[in-house]
Amino acid sequence: MSTQHDVPDGRADDPDAPGRGALDGLRVTDFSRVLAGPYATMLLADLGADVVKVERPDTGDDTRAWHPPADQDGTSTYFLSVNRNKRSIVLDLNTEAGRERARALVSESDVLVENFRPGTMERLGLGHKELRAQNPKLIYCSISGFGSGAGAAIPGYDLLVQAVGGLMSVTGEAHGEPVKAGVALVDVITGLHASLGILAALRHRDATGEGQLVEVNLLSSLLSALVNQASAFAVAGVVPGRMGNAHPSIAPYETLPTADRPLALAVGNDRQFAALAEAVGDPDLAVDDRFRTNADRVAQRAELRDILAERLSAAGADHWSTVLLAAGVPAGPVNTLDDAFAFAHELGLPGIVDIPAAPADGEKGRPSRQVAHPIALSGTPAQYRLPPPGLGQHTAEILHGPPGRPSV
Repeated sequence: MSTQHDVPDGRADDPDAPGRGALDGLRVTDFSRVLAGPYATMLLADLGADVVKVERPDTGDDTRAWHPPADQDGTSTYFLSVNRNKRSIVLDLNTEAGRERARALVSESDVLVENFRPGTMERLGLGHKELRAQNPKLIYCSISGFGSGAGAAIPGYDLLVQAVGGLMSVTGEAHGEPVKAGVALVDVITGLHASLGILAALRHRDATGEGQLVEVNLLSSLLSALVNQASAFAVAGVVPGRMGNAHPSIAPYETLPTADRPLALAVGNDRQFAALAEAVGDPDLAVDDRFRTNADRVAQRAELRDILAERLSAAGADHWSTVLLAAGVPAGPVNTLDDAFAFAHELGLPGIVDIPAAPADGEKGRPSRQVAHPIALSGTPAQYRLPPPGLGQHTAEILHGPPGRPSV
């Protein structure tokens, strides 16, 4: 599989792109920062929502300062990853003028998203009850680390949740240290839950005219996302542990060494195992009593791993990936990110898009390179209208009010 660093899969200025988004006409006022909230609101923005990102003066979203790495203009790539298609306004919520402008924004909004520590918005006079009284149709989405009850005072950092929520206990080598996922995965999952909750609340509002409070938290999102591992405990009382890249219920379902780099094997049934045995030149493995069924293979996991590693050492991961996929065996090399984007490009899947920058001082700015939206809609696909905004870039525009919207 070839390495490809420059793999643009689409452009935001495609003349054939449809003009409407699924969420056109939806106004979202976004008080969130860092990851879970901004990821949720970016997904909504990609689908057509007008997202107004409310930021504090001088510093804005915390992630604006989270670099390196940064783009050519010195902007944090972390911030850029979750803030496209939004407009930024600076409001000082510690002042009455700032709070009044915030209330005016929300009065004309369909959705509010916030991830302050529980109780903060209430102290600012921007809590759910007060704003719903002002705007009964408002969908108010509150994102927290550990809920608004006994866990309200616990800071909601992804690493902390991965630790106390059990994810690290099942991640890493069996005799090694607990390991976090290589990305703030709990924040991302919680952002997905937030966007799903918002859409469900909007559907309810369509039917009844009533808004409601949507609450999601990192810990509950993680426990739900642990799926089979959580179910093992809930149903059978089993407390799973770390197994490296192996699977507690399937074998071989892990990474194995080859002549160059690791190969991921995901053999989910006996037919696939028979095809694997044939492909590696040892068809008798499939009828060997030690490995005849999945339960047998799980019981003899270590012995099977040694046999397969010896067979796979004859060639590299790319070779085995080609051979095994042709035989119907799910397999693939452990890619770096440049390889991963190249692979998506080869498959014709969305990877990287370029969002043209707005002209500045008569010159065309540099486009913003972005990772494509993951959902494909046939009639109202995701659109890439705006690059991630500069701090307060749209304050004047929003305060004066675009056509059809009152000024704030």
